[in-house]
Amino acid sequence: MLNIDTLREVPLFEKLSDQQLQWLLEQGTEVWREPGEIHRHQGEPANHVFVLLEGQIRIVQKIGNQDTLLSIYDTKTLFGELPVLMGLEYFWASGRAVTRCHIFELPNAAFWKLLSSCTCVMTTILRTMAERVQEVQTMSQHREKLVALGTLAAGLAHELNNPASASRRAVGQLRETVQVLQPLTIKLNQQQLTGAQKAFLADLQKDTLKNAKTSPKLDPLTQSDREDEITQWLEACNIDDAWKLASTMVTAGMNIDLLENVKANVGDELLSNVLTWIKVTLEEMGLLEEIDHCTERISILVEAVKEYSYMDRAPLQEIDVHKGIESTLTILNHKLKQGVEVHREYDCDIPFVSAYGSELNQVWTNLIDNAIDALIDGVGKQENAPTPTIRIRTCCEKDYLLVEISDNGSGIPPEIQSHIFEPFFSTKGVGKGTGLGLHIAYRVVVEQHQGDLRVFSEPGNTRFEVRLPMNLSYSNFQVNRSQS
Repeated sequence: MLNIDTLREVPLFEKLSDQQLQWLLEQGTEVWREPGEIHRHQGEPANHVFVLLEGQIRIVQKIGNQDTLLSIYDTKTLFGELPVLMGLEYFWASGRAVTRCHIFELPNAAFWKLLSSCTCVMTTILRTMAERVQEVQTMSQHREKLVALGTLAAGLAHELNNPASASRRAVGQLRETVQVLQPLTIKLNQQQLTGAQKAFLADLQKDTLKNAKTSPKLDPLTQSDREDEITQWLEACNIDDAWKLASTMVTAGMNIDLLENVKANVGDELLSNVLTWIKVTLEEMGLLEEIDHCTERISILVEAVKEYSYMDRAPLQEIDVHKGIESTLTILNHKLKQGVEVHREYDCDIPFVSAYGSELNQVWTNLIDNAIDALIDGVGKQENAPTPTIRIRTCCEKDYLLVEISDNGSGIPPEIQSHIFEPFFSTKGVGKGTGLGLHIAYRVVVEQHQGDLRVFSEPGNTRFEVRLPMNLSYSNFQVNRSQS
């Protein structure tokens, strides 16, 4: 049976009078939790604080499908006070009993009255709170960065896999094409060709490859009609596999007049071999261009990662904000492909700014990633909704560089806009975020760069404004970085 002597054994309550302890007993309730049992789930209302009278309890935060251990509390310890003191409505973590736990639950109203009436309790709790907030915040910030890194790494792997796989397929097809093209070229060289015919074939190859690069892409109906037209012409000339040749020739911009010219210059006997040679040559060139495109894409991704992380560079440097934003968009391209458009309004005349490039890129990542999530979860699921769109605008504003990142999502409710930069505050569902992304962005912009970060939101338009000073000295950077 719980009594005032049991409560007095708790260091937090040891200086309270018998009358105060008796009042606590009347306000609270005692519960027991068996090993492995959840005491409070993450996302439940934060309407009590707790005193662990006996046993051991683990505090775990669930993010996605993973559980992160935040702390382990032992006997005679107060816990669950952080969400209450920080004004949060819900617990950001779950408490699970490690051993059989005897827990005293105190409603929020009684807890606040205890703080206001007992200076010794208030002093102890506030000191403990400051230590715990620092520990939890540091751990969660590391976790936030690891989660962001994992998300970026997964997206980058997906982006790299596509061009790498396409390049590998193209190499295989190119190998088969070369095995066909070489014997065919030798066969043509063995024919009794006149000088004029050899010159014609050389020009034909050069002109066909040139035209193929500039040939406009046809709509499916026009493409089909022209393929049928060329197929009929080829079949009339007794060309085998006419339908295979027709598709390549139409794509390359060839027409009946050109084919008639080829026939007139090489004759009926050589026509089939010449057209097959042209077709295989076009396929070879197309595969080479595909490989070139794939390797260029891989190179762009690698360069984006280098730009994003500012590898092999000093932390503080003169940076091009546009490059940082573009590298961030490249890294997040796998999420943008879900139907989100990006409109850019860059002021190309803005100067470079002194900044910590990799940390500033965390700001762009958090703001753009949040906008994508808001659009995919909101606008993207509505019927007859506008196209999910992110707008990024840059300009000079007196002594500041202004970067606006906005989206046409459902907006942030007015009642929570003043809280979104607070640590652990999140508008996402339970387990979908740590509530530190915007807080980290705020610290990087305001504390490290002496800038400003604001939000303006209404249905259909949520806009984050980042202002960075363009004339900030190195010494100021050092001071701010050491304090953050």
